[in-house]
Amino acid sequence: MGHLDHAAFGWLTPVLSYAMACIGAALGLRCTVRALGATGRSRRNWLLTAASAIGTGIWTMHFVAMLGFSVSGTEMRYNVPLTILSLLVAMVVVGAGVFAVGYGRDRGRALVLGGLTTGLGVASMHYLGMAALRLHGQVHYDPGLVGLSVVIAVVAATAALWAALNIKSPVAVAIASLVMGGAVSSMHYTGMIAVSVRVTPSGEALPGATAMQFIFPLAVGLGSYLFLTSAFVALSPTAGEREASASAQRPVESVAR
Repeated sequence: MGHLDHAAFGWLTPVLSYAMACIGAALGLRCTVRALGATGRSRRNWLLTAASAIGTGIWTMHFVAMLGFSVSGTEMRYNVPLTILSLLVAMVVVGAGVFAVGYGRDRGRALVLGGLTTGLGVASMHYLGMAALRLHGQVHYDPGLVGLSVVIAVVAATAALWAALNIKSPVAVAIASLVMGGAVSSMHYTGMIAVSVRVTPSGEALPGATAMQFIFPLAVGLGSYLFLTSAFVALSPTAGEREASASAQRPVESVAR
């Protein structure tokens, strides 16, 4: 059995991955709150942004954490198409959950459906990302811990969507995103504790790209997207601010006439 190290760079990757999960969650929650106060095309666009933010944040969290993952006795590479597919799955499935909440008439049923869908999307992204891993040996999973990681993902997603439906203030959303980030990180490391690797020494070259060749540049790019989108959302006026601005302009227009 190969020795697994989940923090080869110390606390750097766990802390950075947690930060990415929190940023994605905060941005997704803010966009969902904006969507619930909008209508028509504006609601759709906010929900699309929320789905991309949560999916990107979760994916970046996973693979930043994987930068610190190593197995003694073998090098590791990643299948590029599968890795990209895991990102797309995260966005699409999380999007389905977010749209269920954004357009659901029965809030309770929409919350359950959205939380289940989003949670399964998080878990699917994680295990698809693990399926992209290439090493000299075989990867095995503890079924009980895998099941626990999926439960954590569903509970975390449901709690986050509940927060989007019931919490409006920026401070409360920030606290909810910290909790969501912790839950997503817990899901990831629970899933990783379920992993064991039986190494088969070999001199053959592994297919795929190394983490530094592919994962690191992509994670930096997606992290930059999260920061830039966060700035855009922070500077974009809320529905309440737009209404207040419109109300303030009406008296001025009346006086001018």
